[in-house]
Order: sequence, then C-alpha cells, then structure tokens
Amino acid sequence: MFVLIKKEMRNDIMSKLKKFDAVEYQDKNTRIMERLIHHPAFQRATTIGITISRFPEVDTEKIIEFAWQQNKTIVVPKCNAKTRQMDFRRIDHFQQLETVYMDLKEPIVEQTESYSHEIIDLLIVPGVVFNRAGYRIGFGGGYYDRFLSCYQNRTISLAFSEQIQENLPIESHDLPVQTIITDLDIIDCQKE
Repeated sequence: MFVLIKKEMRNDIMSKLKKFDAVEYQDKNTRIMERLIHHPAFQRATTIGITISRFPEVDTEKIIEFAWQQNKTIVVPKCNAKTRQMDFRRIDHFQQLETVYMDLKEPIVEQTESYSHEIIDLLIVPGVVFNRAGYRIGFGGGYYDRFLSCYQNRTISLAFSEQIQENLPIESHDLPVQTIITDLDIIDCQKE
C-alpha cells in the first residue's frame, strides 16, 4: 500500500514541477542556491556529498561550481544497482562524469577517488516529496535510506516549495533530513 501511495505522490509532484516555465524554474533555483550558500552548514563544510540533478529537480550544477570556487571538495555518488549501495567519489570537473541508466550522471570510477561517509561534512539529500519534519519520498531505489542509516553528519535537502506536503507515508526504515531549503524558506526539521 505504501508503495502505491508513494508512487502516486511522486508522479503528482513531478508532473507539477515539469510545468514550470524556464523563468520560474531559474528564479526558484536561484533563491534556493542563495539560501544554501549562506547557510552555516554549507559555509563550514569542506567536503560536500551531492548528486548531479536532472530537470525538474533543483539544479545542483551551479551549486557545485560555486563550491569549487570556495575550494570545497565535491563527492558524487556512484550507485551499485545490485547492492543498492552508494560510493561517493570526488570530482574536480564535470568531465569526470558519465551518463548511466535513466540519464543519471555518475563519477567515472577510473578517474575519481572514493571517500568514506565519515569524511563528508554535509550531505545534500535528494527527494521528490518532503514533509516539514524532514521525511522524504525519494526516487524509489532506497539508496539514500541505506546510506543515511550509517551517516552521522549534517543533512540538507533542496526542494521547491511545491514539493512540501503535510502528510507523507512514513515507514520504520525512513530517516529524516535535518534541514530543507526551499525557494520560500528554510525548514529546521528538528524543531517541527
């Protein structure tokens, strides 16, 4: 039952996001990025774990470029479909990425170095639907749920305000993020 509800919520939100026109999409992305780069957790972080986004997700490429300008280390997940595990690997430029299944961009293993989860100061956790307590519906693979079970440092999700919903189906293995940054506000999930 949860699977069906999550799928419906995921499809509903994705269809809303795909209706953004280019100006609205860019404006919302700019506001989210501004809030993130001024957030103390981002400013303190030396190593940031982040995915390479695809439209209509919040654009992460400009965030990565800004982080490189600030001499921050960027690590991007390489997903193992068999084990559903992620290996975060350092990238220093976008040419170290390859396009894999579902048009995802992941690090080229031979050109990148693996980083353990303890070294990642800040993890930008993707998702499709969120509630104000930090729980999320992801893309359905369970990769981040597994990773978060052993990750102890700071977590932030980036979301358009349209992605915030009151009620989400929450399962026992679901773990909330600490903060959600949207185009309208910063949600401290630990206080909600």
